[in-house]
Amino acid sequence: MKKSDLIVVTGAAGFIGSVLAGYLNRLGFENLVLVDDFSEKSKVDNLASKQYNAKVHREQFIDWLEEHPVQAIFHLGARTDTTLMDVEVFKTLNLKYSRDIWEYCAEHKVPLVYASSAATYGDGDLGYDDNESIIPGLKPLNPYGVSKQKFDVWALAQTERPPFWAGLKFFNVYGPNEYHKGRMASVILHAFNNLEQNGNSIKLFRSHNPDYTDGGQMRDFIYVKDLVKVCVWLMEHQVHSGIYNLGTGKARTFNDLARSVFSALQLPEKINYIDTPEDIRDKYQYFTEANMNKLRATGYGEPFMSIEEGIKDYIENYLQQGKYY
Repeated sequence: MKKSDLIVVTGAAGFIGSVLAGYLNRLGFENLVLVDDFSEKSKVDNLASKQYNAKVHREQFIDWLEEHPVQAIFHLGARTDTTLMDVEVFKTLNLKYSRDIWEYCAEHKVPLVYASSAATYGDGDLGYDDNESIIPGLKPLNPYGVSKQKFDVWALAQTERPPFWAGLKFFNVYGPNEYHKGRMASVILHAFNNLEQNGNSIKLFRSHNPDYTDGGQMRDFIYVKDLVKVCVWLMEHQVHSGIYNLGTGKARTFNDLARSVFSALQLPEKINYIDTPEDIRDKYQYFTEANMNKLRATGYGEPFMSIEEGIKDYIENYLQQGKYY
């Protein structure tokens, strides 16, 4: 990518999209096209300090593209609510919209990096390996995961493709600019807010699986700053097109996460366990861990922050100061 390139970020007002826009700005890329539904007031501050060329509403974006040649697209826009059961919403926003962007990139020879999700792995029966031969057999547990899975399978089946493309299965992402996400925000943000409100305790879900202790459920937590670095590196190097895991490669427990929050705040540890809500209990992932060998094989060598490092940075430099990236 050149500094003069017109670079698109969809989902730009959201959590990861706004951090990516900020990271591109820090690298000297200011000729950005930010795409989203900008009507949500809770997201306004995510873009307050960003430099960009244009803002385009997502409903006008596909038509806008036909009149404005661009050099790269980061497609991060999606409905990401894992508790939403409205299949039609996901078909429109996650599947059809992504196909339209892919087809534009294929026709106009524009490289594309898009967000998939670790939700596609379902309960993990087939493991967490981004080997593309197993992707069609994955069984996600909710409509959000299904929509991401269907697009991955569709993309792999296409003969007309962008000159370079990468679908990234994001694992559990946390970090600044997620203030607006409500129930879907990371456990770190909820833990921080709970400590502010409840004095000295963090609430975690009780385990309803005999193989895991309370708080012993495990996730691959990746700091958003590490994630956007990978997105940009892939776009700049364009080594091998395909679908990649994007986590740290090391699962950690929610108890570890809570302890990291207490440590960053210099507070004694106090954890209360509550029942997992029934509406998500049978769709709950007890373990996720990204196999990162495929990304590493492309030449990406940067280390990923541990949750202790990431949470310390997140709390001290953003949450405690009410700041955005």
